Amino acid sequence: MAAVPPSPDRPSSPDGPPLSAGPAAPDAGTRDATAEAPGAHPAARRGGVPAPVAPADAQDASPGGAEPPGPAGGGGAADADEAPVRHPRRWLILAVICLAQLTVLLDNTVLTVAVPSLTREMGASTADVQWMINAYALVQSGLLLSAGSAADRYGRKKMLVTGLLVFGLGSVAAAYAQSPGQLIAARAGMGVGGALLMTTTLAVVVQVFAEDERPKAIGLWGAVGSLGFAAGPLIGGSLLNHFWWGAIFLINVPVALIGVVAVARMVPESRSGGGERPDLPGALLSTVGMTGVVFAIISGPEHGWLSARVLVAAVVGLIALAAFAAWERHVPYPMLDLSFFEDRRFVGAVAGGILIAFGMGGSLFLLTQHLQLVLGYEPLAAGLRTAPLALMIVVLNLAGVGAWLLTRFGTPGTILAGMAMLSGGLAVVGLLGRDGYGGVFAGLVLMGSGMAVAMPAMATAIMSAIPPAKAGVGAGVNGTLTEFGNGLGVATLGAVLNSRFAALLPAAAAGAGSLPTALERVDTASDRSAVHDAFASGIQASELVGAGAVLLGGVLAALLLWRAERTAEPVRKADGVAGAT
Repeated sequence: MAAVPPSPDRPSSPDGPPLSAGPAAPDAGTRDATAEAPGAHPAARRGGVPAPVAPADAQDASPGGAEPPGPAGGGGAADADEAPVRHPRRWLILAVICLAQLTVLLDNTVLTVAVPSLTREMGASTADVQWMINAYALVQSGLLLSAGSAADRYGRKKMLVTGLLVFGLGSVAAAYAQSPGQLIAARAGMGVGGALLMTTTLAVVVQVFAEDERPKAIGLWGAVGSLGFAAGPLIGGSLLNHFWWGAIFLINVPVALIGVVAVARMVPESRSGGGERPDLPGALLSTVGMTGVVFAIISGPEHGWLSARVLVAAVVGLIALAAFAAWERHVPYPMLDLSFFEDRRFVGAVAGGILIAFGMGGSLFLLTQHLQLVLGYEPLAAGLRTAPLALMIVVLNLAGVGAWLLTRFGTPGTILAGMAMLSGGLAVVGLLGRDGYGGVFAGLVLMGSGMAVAMPAMATAIMSAIPPAKAGVGAGVNGTLTEFGNGLGVATLGAVLNSRFAALLPAAAAGAGSLPTALERVDTASDRSAVHDAFASGIQASELVGAGAVLLGGVLAALLLWRAERTAEPVRKADGVAGAT
C-alpha cells in the first residue's frame, strides 16, 4: 500500500511553532506530488475530483509537542492501513471551539428581544434598529471568505484568539454606546470578530478530528448554533427584566475572555505553510461583492426590489463577484480556487447547503409571523414555541444520529433523507398548523430532525471536497452559503407571502402592504376576518413553496454527490492497483 506523505498543513503543539513534516517513506506506488499536496493546483486533479489527502488527525501534534512516531522504517509517514493518530484532547478542544461559537450565535438572536428597549431608551428609529441588526450581518457575510483565507495563511489559532478579542471589545463598545450611530458602528466591529470566529472554529474542527469522527464533531458544532438560537431570546429576556439593555452585550465579555484563555492553552496552531502571497485584490472584491448582494437581499422586501438602492447594491455586488471570479482564475495563488466548482461533490454540497439555509432562514421568518399574527401568541411565547426545532437538532446531534446515518447510508442518502424531513416539516406546518399549535409542533419536530441529519453531512461534504490546507476557506464558503441562503429564503418566501396576501385582500384593504396596515383600513368584522384569512393563506402558500424548494434541492444535491462518488470510485480502484504494484 502506498504511504501517504505528511501534509505541510500541520498543527503544532499549543506552545510551539508549527511542526515540520517528517520525510515520507519512498514508495514506487506513491502518486505525483502535485496530486497529493493539499495546496496543489486543481489542474493536477484527475477528472475534476480532488486527490485524497491525509486525514487531518494524522497531522496533529502529540501532547508534548513531538510528532507522533510513524511505523517502523517509515520515517514518520503513517501507512494508510493503520488507524489514524488521534489528538488526545480533541473532544476538549471541541468544547472550547463550541464555547467560542456560542458567543457569536447568542448575540445574533438576543438583540431582537432588546428592540423595544433600544427604541424607547435610545430614541432609535425603525431604520436605526434595522441597521443595528443588519450592520453585523453585512460585515460578517462580506468578510467570511477573507477571514478564512487569513486563518489558513497566518494561523487558525491566532485568528480565533483575534476574533474573540475583537468580538469582546465590540461588545463593550456596544454596551456603552450613547447613540444609535455608535451602536451601529460597534455592531459592525462585532461582525469582524464574528467572521473570524465562524471560519476558524469549523477549520479547527477539521484539523483535529479524523475523517471517521469528523461528521459527529461537525454535528455537535452545528448543534451549538441551534442551542444559541433557542437560548438567545430566553437569556435576553431574563437580562432585560433585571438590567439595562447594555447587559445583553456585556454578557459576551466574560465568555470571550474565558474563550481566549482556553484557546491559548488547548487549541493547537495550524496554518497552510505553503508560502503563498496574500490575495488582497481577491479579498477586496469578495468583500464588496458579498456585501452588495447581501445588502440587496436584506433591503429588497422593505424598499422594493426595483428601488434604486436595491438595484445599485445588487449590480455593484454582482459586478464585484464577477470580477472576483475572473481574478481568481488567473492569479497564481487564489484565495478561493474556483476549480473546486468543477468537482461534483463540492457543487452538490454547495447546492444543498444553500437550500438548507434557504429553508431554515425562510421558515424561521415565516414561523415567527405564523405564531404571532396567525395564532396570536405574544413575542416571547412565540419564541418559546419555536424551541422544539432547535432542541431536536441539539438532542439528535448529541446522540450522534446524523453521524451514524452518514456511515450507514453515505452522504447522498443522508442528505436526501434530511432534506426530505425538512421539506415535510415545512409542509406539515403549512397544512396542519393554521388552526392550532399542534400542527406547528409536529412540523417543528420533523424540521429539526431533518436539519440534524442533513447539516453535518452537508458541512462534511463541503469540507471534504477542499484540501485541509484550505480548511479556513472551506469554512468561509460554508458560512457564506449560510448567510446567502438565509437571506434568499427570507426574500423569496417573503415575496410569495406578500403576493398571495395582496391577491386575497378584500376591496376595502386593497393595496395594503402589511397585516397591521390592512386591518387599519377595514371597519367591519367580516372584512377583518377576510384580512386575517388572506394573511394566513399567504403564510401557508409560502411554507408550501419553501417545502417544494427544499425537497428539490435535496434531490439535486444527492444526485450530484452520488454521481461524484461514482466518478471517484474508478480513480480510487486505480490508485489501489498502482499502490499494490
